[in-house]
Amino acid sequence: MERRAQVLVLQWIATRRGNCNVTDVTGIARKLIGNVEKVIVGKRQQLILALVSWFCEGHLLLEDVPGVAKTMLARALARSVGCSFKRIQCTPDLLPTDVTGASVFNQKTVEFEFRPGPIFAQILLADEINRTTPRTQAALLEAMAEGRVTVDGVTHTLPPPFLVIATQNPVDHEGTFPLPEAQLDRFLMRFSLGYPSLEEELKMLDMLRQGHPLDQLQPVVTVEELLACQQAVRQVHVDDKVRQYLIQIIHDTRTNEDLSLGASPRASLALFRSAQAMAALRGRQYVQPDDVKRVVGPVLTHRLILRPESRLRKLTAEHIVQEIVAEIAVPTLAGTG
Repeated sequence: MERRAQVLVLQWIATRRGNCNVTDVTGIARKLIGNVEKVIVGKRQQLILALVSWFCEGHLLLEDVPGVAKTMLARALARSVGCSFKRIQCTPDLLPTDVTGASVFNQKTVEFEFRPGPIFAQILLADEINRTTPRTQAALLEAMAEGRVTVDGVTHTLPPPFLVIATQNPVDHEGTFPLPEAQLDRFLMRFSLGYPSLEEELKMLDMLRQGHPLDQLQPVVTVEELLACQQAVRQVHVDDKVRQYLIQIIHDTRTNEDLSLGASPRASLALFRSAQAMAALRGRQYVQPDDVKRVVGPVLTHRLILRPESRLRKLTAEHIVQEIVAEIAVPTLAGTG
């Protein structure tokens, strides 16, 4: 009951604080980026994409080699907002109840009581998600799509702002279970952090000399402010010409001869919301075509399936998306310059 009451209070605050404007969103984003960069060096663009996803109430899939601060990014975001954080180390023997929780018989009360799993956190890190079985992967679907979990016929609402950050290693495929298309489509974005430059890695070594900076990281934004940002980005104006431009990109993926599966209507909505959030982070109350271009790769590439012959020609989803965007005329917006 206490957890349910907390969720209702946070949702009420979010509706009451819906008057957050674009200037507030930009300021809050700057605070978060500055704070996280005390821990993670040289990843400004990836941090912006992470915030875009969070402000859109979407989820992240980080696909990269081990040791490039994927886990640190999730922990730093949670600490910067004062959110609860849980981590699941995905393994082949992980069960769905290990994620969602289960009803346990209490001998004192002679009743079953629900014990929540790690999914009942505001930020959940699913580390190496492709190492657990499809059955356990599917346990995340309802939570990612609807922000709630059903166990033993009872639906439990997850505490907002709920964010799943999943990681997977693209190099080692032994003993893995590739995510099916239905679950890949649940992630708003997929991107990589990549290796730091020589200068950035030297700075990182200096930062870690006396201890890990994450231990001293303090919240700079409240949960209420973040929830208000999620409401504010929905109010960013999207001109009809930009909507047409956005939808044209989506439809061209469905007719492209190198793709056997194009972007879904969910991808249209994801691209629309991401462009709104990107515009807000950049201090504008309207979306420009450049905002769409900045997010189109991370939003679309993991939702597309290449034809076998295209793979043989060494084509990638990133390359095809770039070609599609390059062939579509960019609209000109009057009165927004």
